[in-house]
Amino acid sequence: MDLEKRPDPAPEGCLVTAIRLPLRIVMVVLVVPLRLLWDALVAAGRFVSKWLLLPLARAIGWVLYGLLVWPCQMLWRYVLAPFGRGLRWLGRVLLVVPAVWLYVHVLAPVGRALRDYVLAPLGRGLAWLVRVLVVVPLLALWAYVLAPVGRALAVVGREIWDALRVAWRVAGYVSRAVGRALRWLIVDPLRWVYRTVLTPVGHVVRDYVLRPVGRVAASVRAAARQARADVRRLLFGPASRAEPQVSDRREPGGPRGRSLDGSTTAPTKTAFIKD
Repeated sequence: MDLEKRPDPAPEGCLVTAIRLPLRIVMVVLVVPLRLLWDALVAAGRFVSKWLLLPLARAIGWVLYGLLVWPCQMLWRYVLAPFGRGLRWLGRVLLVVPAVWLYVHVLAPVGRALRDYVLAPLGRGLAWLVRVLVVVPLLALWAYVLAPVGRALAVVGREIWDALRVAWRVAGYVSRAVGRALRWLIVDPLRWVYRTVLTPVGHVVRDYVLRPVGRVAASVRAAARQARADVRRLLFGPASRAEPQVSDRREPGGPRGRSLDGSTTAPTKTAFIKD
């Protein structure tokens, strides 16, 4: 229960009522593309930060700690800190104690005299001049010019902020709806078509079309090779295997080409004459 009664909100004027709805509509139209772009950038930023920047930052942190922080700690602990304590003691003995004595016995009395007999009257005169020449005109300017303009700008700014906040929420709803629509209309149908149509059809084509065609083609190639070999035997007779093969030294060594009957020896001119 509130012990203090809260004041009722001020009634909204005609300016607020006139600009609220058009301003919110304009904000929704302008902010929806920005919200979509923002969501995409946020997702990309999260991915890059999680899988690239964080491991890189950890590695750089370890390297910097080993190369900079740890040597600096050792230098501070065993060199600079003892040297600083010695300098502090020397500074206290040579500077602080004489400066305190000088302040207490010389500067403080002189300062109090200047404050009481010179600076205080001068300050009061300057304060009166500043009040008359600066403060009073500024108060009048604030009361009669800046405050009314500020209230009007505050009303406009508050309405712009409310419209922007509403437009941002609407853009979020639109972004989520677009994402769900893309998933329902494109991703899920494509996944279903691939899983239930294309994969079984591909298996059927592979098992019942491509493999039998491959086997038939292999049989046809073997039959054609055998037919060529038979025709060659009928025309030229069987190739002689007793004579040694003379290799051409101009050709580099390597696997020999096959003839029409499938053998690696090509018929020579001598074999043709004997036949």
